Amino acid sequence: MAKVDHAAPIAAKDQSGGPGGGLRRDVGLIGLMWASVGSIIGSGWLFGAEKAVVVAGPAAIISWVIGAVAIVLLALVHAELGGMFPVAGGTARYPHYAFGGLAGMSFGWFSWLQAATVAPIEVEAMIGYAKHWQWADGLQRANGTLTTSGIVVAVVLMALFVAVNFLGVRVLAHTNSAATWWKIAVPLGAIFVIAVGNFHPGNFTSEGFAPFGAKGVLAAISSSGIIFALLGFEQAIQLAGESRNPKRDLPRATLGSVAIGSVIYILLQIVFIVALPHSSFAHGWGKLDFPGISGPWAGLATLVGLGWLGIVLYADAIISPGGTGLIYTTATSRISYGLAKNGYAPKLFAKTDSRGVPWFGLIISFVTGVICFLPFPSWQELVSFITSASVLMYAGAPLAYGVFADRLPHHERPYRLPFGKVISPLSFVVANLIIFWSGWDTLWRLGFAILIGYVLLGSYAWYAIRKNLPDAPRLDFKAAQWLPPYLVGLGLISYLSTFGGDGTIPLWWDILVVAAFSLGIYYWAKATASKPEAIERSIEEVVVTDAPAH
Repeated sequence: MAKVDHAAPIAAKDQSGGPGGGLRRDVGLIGLMWASVGSIIGSGWLFGAEKAVVVAGPAAIISWVIGAVAIVLLALVHAELGGMFPVAGGTARYPHYAFGGLAGMSFGWFSWLQAATVAPIEVEAMIGYAKHWQWADGLQRANGTLTTSGIVVAVVLMALFVAVNFLGVRVLAHTNSAATWWKIAVPLGAIFVIAVGNFHPGNFTSEGFAPFGAKGVLAAISSSGIIFALLGFEQAIQLAGESRNPKRDLPRATLGSVAIGSVIYILLQIVFIVALPHSSFAHGWGKLDFPGISGPWAGLATLVGLGWLGIVLYADAIISPGGTGLIYTTATSRISYGLAKNGYAPKLFAKTDSRGVPWFGLIISFVTGVICFLPFPSWQELVSFITSASVLMYAGAPLAYGVFADRLPHHERPYRLPFGKVISPLSFVVANLIIFWSGWDTLWRLGFAILIGYVLLGSYAWYAIRKNLPDAPRLDFKAAQWLPPYLVGLGLISYLSTFGGDGTIPLWWDILVVAAFSLGIYYWAKATASKPEAIERSIEEVVVTDAPAH
């Protein structure tokens, strides 16, 4: 996937595009939709269909539908918030407005975690497809984990991303229409060309439609790359301040992009299932295997006699993830830049070189990327972590929505979500279920990463407050009192569940527990949120903290 920086500074005080030199409202419906579609249709399509069918069997189609519905619910909430607060990095900003500095710091860290782990996963994708060439055959083991030489190559590729960023190359961070057309054309072309002459509907039932039951269907949503592939709808929201008609276009672009992405991904899943020779899954979907499976779509194209298409896909699988890795290396350094500007991280992260590049943030993004290869040495393991971190970041939006509905009832809303007071808590429940379905093995790692963030950012905040630094953050513990129980509680439920836990809470009951727990946190957060005057003050402060550096 290719997403824009979640914490880039906004360039102006005036959102009207007037004489104040503010953002110009020049972006129409197509521009908004293409920004999101270009993010949704990314590297996730290269592996998603194969990973999902191994986890859920042909019932993976149901997983895609559930994933699409979940993303639509989150997208609807973001659509109203994006119109209310047309600022860059809204996903990390809304909790700050609603719950103060501690929540702002926390969700800023979640945003940084999500961005910092995308470049490593794109490297994993590049190496996975590169195994087609003999020289790269020793970089990955049969289970998808990197060998020692694979880790060395991965580190070199990460260093290359950082080196290019030091040259000041930032144009790759912007999705344009031509690139988006290409991203849509390649998977659609693969769908059509492979389906013609390779359509075996009996594959849906020959080895069982849902061989791993409901648990497989639900686990595939988080662990196989389904949610990871569908993420990206928020790019239309990020451009809300430049939309010509946000009331009309934001919901259309948001839902339209999710619809386009969902249809393409479901078609990809269907064609992948029906095009496979029965011999490749004769021993069960969990043992799916065929020559070139490390690059599933290119391998399948070659397997069915479409060698020329395989070559195109192998080449695209190197170029596309590489471009996304460059963008996210840029994004990670800009998020740390934003954290520093807001007083949550040392000012060293906000220092730029002569080309305007936040050099220290780039170095840290490289180090973080290298560390990611150690606990997550395969694409599928890393995608579960990214999915959890991403959805944890998005989960702040429904919470903030509930607060603004109560505290700011008269605030201008270019788009008002129908049944918002029902959809908002429902979307928070769905977000937590997606995180929960990632499994305990992923969530304990995410918890450890969150703990590291609190130690690092909390230590700096304590230092800044103790030294009375002018940019010391105001940590509102009262308004964010629900946050520690939320994080710990979700982890505890995961540990006791059947999704990688000890099985104390049986299947279906654990889902019910997560839903009840989520609703409790939702209404607790609403009750203890910042007062209206504090929210308004936080909104006003954005103008100061986001002023561009000179």
